[in-house]
Amino acid sequence: MMGGISMQMVVRGYLTYEITASPFKLGLVSAGFALPMLSLSVFGGAVADRMERKRVIQSGQALAGFLALFVAVSISTGTVTWIHLLVTSTAHGAVVAFLVPARQAIIPQLVGQKNLTNAFALAAAAMSATTLFTPSVAGGLYAAFGPDVVYYLIASLMVVSIVLTGLIRAEDGGPTKPSVPMLKDIGEGLSYIRSSPLVLILLLMGLLTALLAMPFRMGLMPIFIIDVYDRGPEALGLMVTVMGAGSLLGTMAIATMGAWHRGMLMIAGSFASAIGLLLVAVFPVYFAAVGIMLLLGLGDAGRRTLNQALIMEEVEDKYRGRVMGVFMMNQGLMPLGVLPAAAASEFIGPQWAVGILGGLLMAATVVILLTQKRLRDAN
Repeated sequence: MMGGISMQMVVRGYLTYEITASPFKLGLVSAGFALPMLSLSVFGGAVADRMERKRVIQSGQALAGFLALFVAVSISTGTVTWIHLLVTSTAHGAVVAFLVPARQAIIPQLVGQKNLTNAFALAAAAMSATTLFTPSVAGGLYAAFGPDVVYYLIASLMVVSIVLTGLIRAEDGGPTKPSVPMLKDIGEGLSYIRSSPLVLILLLMGLLTALLAMPFRMGLMPIFIIDVYDRGPEALGLMVTVMGAGSLLGTMAIATMGAWHRGMLMIAGSFASAIGLLLVAVFPVYFAAVGIMLLLGLGDAGRRTLNQALIMEEVEDKYRGRVMGVFMMNQGLMPLGVLPAAAASEFIGPQWAVGILGGLLMAATVVILLTQKRLRDAN
């Protein structure tokens, strides 16, 4: 599933910019993926606490495969437009809003409380391993055979993921459908979050990532490839692959550490992302950017893996789906970072836009480091 998603991020962004040559429309397509997460993730989290999580995951994988197949056929028949990409991006975001909370909430159900950090790190390492080579495959296939071939492959990968998910056997005692209305369920989850200061801080860290660190990866990278580095889709695939290598190294290191200064490591990951963005802005050289992707991957691994592990440890099982639904809303807030960054790229240039994002992330991380003692001390 993550292999297909990684490939789609590469091909959808590049195809959109190739069709439109507009950074703002590229930002719209990226925003289309994220907006449903803002509006639907809390419902996806409630569904994960009410239904069998494995079935929710498989349903999402099937819908994602159908959307990829639709785009592939549109390209093959010569009817694809950027509107097709915007609509399917939005629909895909809605699918992910229900799929991911169930996927993350099922992990503690499988491994137990004491193994959460290692489990999340190993799950993230598996995802990083797919992003290590699938973006390069996507870029190479795009350059050699066209984007429709990549989308047909993505649809096939989703079918494989459905079969593999069917092999999962969750322990008894998973979620059951309650008699209370879903909106009341959501309200109880929000009240639970408000009662936990550490969970609130961890969610804030996720929000900072969505607003400041992710716009480069999710929306602006094709602009750098085409306008700054003057290269093709295979170059984009290599950059994403190196970032995946950094994420893989980071998550494997976290898996070996266990419960060791996890709060400070997460803050260090945020600093690494900020430094990486600033370096990308300062050095407009492609092979320098490829090396910087390793640092961005390490920062992403530290934030994402440790953030989710600390949240899941802090939260009771019956609330895990709803809390992860709120966590996913952070991804829905990415348009607040992607759209202004894309607009800024169009008017003041992509390097200035990314430099501003890196500076803001650096300042916000310093504030958190100095003010959040409980996060600093979290093991």
